[in-house]
Amino acid sequence: MSGLTFQLKAAPDERLDLSALIPGRLAAMASAEVAKLVVGTSKRRLTVGDVFAVSGKAGDTVTIAGGSSRLDFIAAELDQGTVIVEGDAGMCAGRKMRGGRLEIRGDAGAWLASGVSGGLVLVKGSAGENIGGQRPGDPYGMSGGIVVVDGDAGDRTGDRMRRGTIIVRKRCGANAGSRMMGGTIWAEQGFGPAPGILMRRGSLIGLAVEQMLPTFVDTGRHDLVVLRVLSRYLASVLGQRAPRPLSGAVRKYAGDMATIGKGEILITA
Repeated sequence: MSGLTFQLKAAPDERLDLSALIPGRLAAMASAEVAKLVVGTSKRRLTVGDVFAVSGKAGDTVTIAGGSSRLDFIAAELDQGTVIVEGDAGMCAGRKMRGGRLEIRGDAGAWLASGVSGGLVLVKGSAGENIGGQRPGDPYGMSGGIVVVDGDAGDRTGDRMRRGTIIVRKRCGANAGSRMMGGTIWAEQGFGPAPGILMRRGSLIGLAVEQMLPTFVDTGRHDLVVLRVLSRYLASVLGQRAPRPLSGAVRKYAGDMATIGKGEILITA
């Protein structure tokens, strides 16, 4: 595995747009060209050379050594290769990814994996609001791929999500799965208040719900074979990063009955 390493010289004093720093875009560029790429978002027009020490040779991996909550759009539109962040990431990490792998070894900001249609996003820490959610101007949120957050997730995880899988090893905030159209959100330690608000289709899986909406209907206990199949699939893809296997025995709530009511909240306790 070969690639470029971007060592942050100092904590940035403005937000940076790092969408250009993906393997496919850097492969055909000379070192001097890479250093001249504009990453600043103010009138100063900061370049890669202003804020990073660049080493290595272009390949299938990009490593950002030294993280910050001001490093935005990391791995945006990634379609192949791997981007590794040795620290925190800012807003919109993994925005509109179509393939490849993004690994954040700290926390991630809001709008993680917004508009993603493929690939794998791994976050060692926690993530902000609207993971995989719809941004203004987008027709919907996440439509494919897998996101794994080892910590907690903020509010409105999976807003208007269409397809794909989001796994949160700890807990989701309020309104998870809001306006959801499909896909799966699995929060191992459960959900905050009002998950699934205006949900049309899709599955929310978790240990408990802080406050269930009155527009969800308790349909009793079920033994769902599909959950065991899901566990085996995720174990084959994620290995040790996969959530604990489900037995299939859950309590099912159908909703949101304020819409077409074809979604479900599955309580694993």
